[in-house]
Amino acid sequence: MFIAIVLFLIAGLAEIGGGYFVWLWLREAKPLWYGIIGGVILIAYGIIPTLQNFPSFGRVYAAYGGVFIILAVLWGWLIDKKAPDFYDWLGAAVCLAGVAIMLYAPRSG
Repeated sequence: MFIAIVLFLIAGLAEIGGGYFVWLWLREAKPLWYGIIGGVILIAYGIIPTLQNFPSFGRVYAAYGGVFIILAVLWGWLIDKKAPDFYDWLGAAVCLAGVAIMLYAPRSG
């Protein structure tokens, strides 16, 4: 379980970080190399989830979506300096509960 969580966190940081570099390049007029770095990080993001041990691609990506939401809220708070409100945290908690249910609920076959 620990490795799965670490991989979700690394994938989330790669997706948000790569997208942020592309955002800076296109929206904030940063140099082209920002976009290139962002693209390389986004390629890494596409590879990282394949290291998960879960057998279902769809389930991994659906669960990852919940982790991504939490990381995006934290990114906005720490990097963009936009403090999340109660509803941001509530929504993130609901997503985290959904991730836990999707990945760790007992299943038959």
